[in-house]
Formats: sequence, C-alpha cells, structure tokens
Amino acid sequence: MRTIGNKSFITKSLLHWYHRNARSLPWRKTRNPYRILVSEIMLQQTQVSRVLQMYSKFLRRFPNFRILARAGTGDVIRAWAGMGYNNRAVRLHQAANRIIQDYAGRLPADIDLLRQLPGIGRYTAHAIACFSFGQHTAVVDTNVRRILARLFPRSARALDEWKLAESVLPKRKAYDWNQALMELGSIYCTAGNPDCAGCPLNRYCPSAFQIQSTPKIKKKKHDRVLIPNRIYRGRVIALVRSFSRHQQIESYRLLKMLLPGVTKPNQRWFSLILTGLQRDGLIQIHTRRTKTYVSLPQ
Repeated sequence: MRTIGNKSFITKSLLHWYHRNARSLPWRKTRNPYRILVSEIMLQQTQVSRVLQMYSKFLRRFPNFRILARAGTGDVIRAWAGMGYNNRAVRLHQAANRIIQDYAGRLPADIDLLRQLPGIGRYTAHAIACFSFGQHTAVVDTNVRRILARLFPRSARALDEWKLAESVLPKRKAYDWNQALMELGSIYCTAGNPDCAGCPLNRYCPSAFQIQSTPKIKKKKHDRVLIPNRIYRGRVIALVRSFSRHQQIESYRLLKMLLPGVTKPNQRWFSLILTGLQRDGLIQIHTRRTKTYVSLPQ
C-alpha cells in the first residue's frame, strides 16, 4: 500500500501491532480530562521516561483543577522540579484558574474553546478532544508528522500535515490510531536512526531502509556566551527552588552561584534573564534600597 486511497493494510497492521505491544502508560488508563491535560502538558518536549517519574507525584499533590487553581504559582513550580521547561507549569496553573472561573471547573470539550486556554495549542487541543472526550479527530505531533511524511511522501508534499492526517484517519478507533502512530514514532520510526527492520509497517513504507542514520555528535564544553539563555533560565529556577518557600535570595548572590568560576560576571545580562523570568511569571523580583532579591511567585 503506497497511496492514501488504499490504506486498509496500514490501518489493520498498525492497530494490530498497537493492541499487542502498546506500553502500559498511566494516561492511557484514564479519560479524566484533568489527568489527560496534565499528561499532555508534561509530555511536551519531554521524554516519556521522565514524565513517568513525575506524573503520579504531581497528581497526588494536585488531584484536580480546583486544588491546582488554589495553589500558589510558586508551589506549582516547586512540584514541577525535574521536568524542565518551567513555563509549562505556569501555563497549566493559569489554565486551571481559567477553567474554574469560566467553566465551573469542567474542561470544555470544544477544540476552539480549548485552544483559548493558556498553554494549549492545536496539537494539545486535538489530543484532549480525542483522548479524553472520544472525538473522531486527527492528532498531529512531531512523531505523527514524521511517520506520515515517510509513509505517504507524495501526499505529504501536496497536503498540509493536518489535512494529510485527517485523510488517513480511520472511520473508527481514532483514539487507538492516534496513540499507535505516536507509539510507533517513539519506538521504531524515530527521527535520526529509525529501526526499519523492527517496524510493523516496513513492508508498506516507501521510505523503509532509505533513511540514513544520523551520527552522534560529541558535545563540546561551552562558555557562557555559547550556552542558550533558556538553559540559564532553567538553572535560575532550580536555584531559587532549592531555597525555603518564602525565602528571598539577593540577586548578586544568585548570580555568583550560577557562575561560580567567573570573577566579573555580567550583571546586565543577568538582569535581563531575571526580567524575562518575571515577565513569564516564573519569579518575583523585590527591590529593597539599592539591592534586588529574587523569589518564586506566591
């Protein structure tokens, strides 16, 4: 099968493989909208193995929208430790407050309404609609985009990725189909070094065994100038999070902790880092006389 018009073999083969081999993941055992939302936010740009370590802990601390909304932003950021991309924690907290205020604590099922909530883009809205509310809709993440482009290269060049995904969506079992595509992309149809020999769709895929492996590049040590600011932003949050709940840390002390080997650290650069973090709701900056102090939001 090498055209969209004759996709039954791919559908049957992929679903058969998924039903026999799907990983037992906690978010696949629930349709609870809150739990699905938390899992989807956590899985953004984060490996499944790390999410598995944090998912249950976070749900025990914040089991529903109401409890999450009542929590302080700083408490949510503390609970997010180990996940990275701390903006997600803030957006999730903001979304919980909006859901309490505008929807009486019930996550809307409408995709357009979902996309109006903080931290929820097109993919996440469609994932929630499908995985929580059982809607028959395509879900396109990085894995799905890559797989469909390899399975249907001609159609991928002619169609928008979402239109392509909708055109191959089976009439039934949208949940299983979407989960199966993401599972396949995570295990076999990876970006740089796909395991075509083990892939259950290799007989149908025109790209099978055609993708060259990407050699691993040895990471080099960089100085501060070459390290992205987002890395330092994460390190600042990790440092502030390590102090007690209401403690404020003098900003220059924080800078010296961040760059212990630098004799004359760039205070202007660090000030911009802190200003950006405060703008994103990740820290609070306090000014007392001639000094500034930093803490997590309350």
